[in-house]
Amino acid sequence: MTGSDPTMAEITAAVEVGRAGDPAAARGLLAALWERIGPAGDPLHRCILAHYAADVAGDLQEELRWDERALAAAGEITDERARALDPSLRIAGFYPSLHLNLADVHRRLGDDAAAHRHLGQAAERVDALPGDGYGAMIRSGIERCGERLARGDRSVSG
Repeated sequence: MTGSDPTMAEITAAVEVGRAGDPAAARGLLAALWERIGPAGDPLHRCILAHYAADVAGDLQEELRWDERALAAAGEITDERARALDPSLRIAGFYPSLHLNLADVHRRLGDDAAAHRHLGQAAERVDALPGDGYGAMIRSGIERCGERLARGDRSVSG
């Protein structure tokens, strides 16, 4: 997927640094890439970078900013651009995950109204998810987030 796209290869490498246990280094790499891409750069790069930067954010407010950036950039991506990265991608399939992430961070911040709004938007778009493990993971995440929200649970995991 990233072989012919050097920016995606850099994003993937930064994500791997975070997954290997060094979120601070991943944050630095992703922030530097964000500065290089810029606010007018390729929206697919901005969306994916911001989506992963939220995962290694240092605090909830930073996570929220990255999640909001990812959603905003998604609105600028065409299916044609997504398919140029991977022929199986459709931008509609991004939205359930993006809204789930926003619902979850709002839940942890105690903004139940925003959490409910984004959770509803995620649930409304699940038909765009593939019927594979990824789709099942997002559907399950929506259900778990809804349960935590109903309990007033502000924890990271539950």
